[in-house]
Amino acid sequence: MRPYQVRRSKSLLLLFLTGLAVHYSTAQETQHAFSARQAVDYALKNSSRVKNALTDIKIQLQTNREVTSAALPKLDGFVSGTNYMDIPTQLIPGEFFQQPGTYIPVQFGTRYNVLYGVELKQLLFDGQVFVGLQARDASIEYANLNVAVTTEVIKANVYKIYYQLVVGKKQIEVFDINIARTEKLLHDTRELFKNGFQEKLDMDKVSVNLSNLRTEKLKIENRLKTGNVALKYLMGMPIKENLILTDTVNEAVIKEDLLSPDSLQFENRKEYQLLKSLEKLNTYNIKRYRMSYLPTVSLTGGYSQNAQRNKFNFFKSGEPWFKSTSIGVRIDVPIFDGFAKDSRIKSARLELEKTQTNIADLKNNIASEIDTARISLQNALVTMDAQKTNMELAEQVYNQTKLKYEQGLGSNLEVTNAEADLKTAQNNYFSSLYDAVVAKIEYLRATGRL
Repeated sequence: MRPYQVRRSKSLLLLFLTGLAVHYSTAQETQHAFSARQAVDYALKNSSRVKNALTDIKIQLQTNREVTSAALPKLDGFVSGTNYMDIPTQLIPGEFFQQPGTYIPVQFGTRYNVLYGVELKQLLFDGQVFVGLQARDASIEYANLNVAVTTEVIKANVYKIYYQLVVGKKQIEVFDINIARTEKLLHDTRELFKNGFQEKLDMDKVSVNLSNLRTEKLKIENRLKTGNVALKYLMGMPIKENLILTDTVNEAVIKEDLLSPDSLQFENRKEYQLLKSLEKLNTYNIKRYRMSYLPTVSLTGGYSQNAQRNKFNFFKSGEPWFKSTSIGVRIDVPIFDGFAKDSRIKSARLELEKTQTNIADLKNNIASEIDTARISLQNALVTMDAQKTNMELAEQVYNQTKLKYEQGLGSNLEVTNAEADLKTAQNNYFSSLYDAVVAKIEYLRATGRL
């Protein structure tokens, strides 16, 4: 090989190794190993729904600034210029010129007129503005509670999907054990068939069972992949990144942190707090419209200079400019507006009535949810324990049946039936395990402790 070819080969190798290192580094950067709590924390930072709710707080802050601005001074500058190509004509009674009974046309003013100045306005009293200032904190409280309600929904959904995937992983592990078991049974059956102790039909039955187990495992793996994508989407994680679940779940995990039933506390629920905040805002709305019946008082002030010329020489020094300064108070008294204010007040009262009805309904719903969730959790825990016992018994029956079969004291059919019963018991157990997880999540959510 020539020297330049050697150098070229080394350069290509170096380039390949560099690319491989970059790819490996990128892969490492986009891999996340999360517990359930970490997955929730990630979702609360990256979920689009949470981000939008947080943006609503920023929008409300800007709305509050707008409300505050109504109570601050307003200062405007102005400038105007007029070119009277035909100077306006006024009619003066002829008596001024000893011509009674006639009117004499007279033109006043100059062709060019320029006026500039500033105007100041300060609101001294406006009931609606003052109520709006009082309602600013309540508006921010409402926006914050809306974030809290959104995050609670995100938390519950992330926990449910996360533990659904965790249970699925445990199910895969059991399928691997069953597949290994059935592979050994197929091997033993095949050897017995070769020696004339089993029929081909028995061997085919075991082969079918093995194929079914592998197919079911593949289906669960595909569901786990789909669920993993759904979880990443819910968390706001880029789909191309790798998410690894580090938590596990068992009966002890589900039963921990379950305190004795608390007294009913509606204030623990974010939805209740949100409606109470809305009730406060409805009350401010009624007060605001009532205050619109009161007069508004404002302070006004102005300063201006004007000049009048027959020639456009306003920038020429020494020419006169005439100033004007004023200060005053303006009082606007509402008299009749076609019952518009009355309609607004009645509408606001009806909105308050709706909110209060929703609060009463929510209280009943919360009480119902807590009782239902408690009963569901108790039943789910009992069912989970029973299904675990059934699975353990089914496994013992299978092991004993297989041992009898290996000793020549049982039939292949008995082993197949025992295996089917074991698989059913395992499926029932994993289903009850996930039901118990969901029941616990719902109970914690219902009691406001999620």
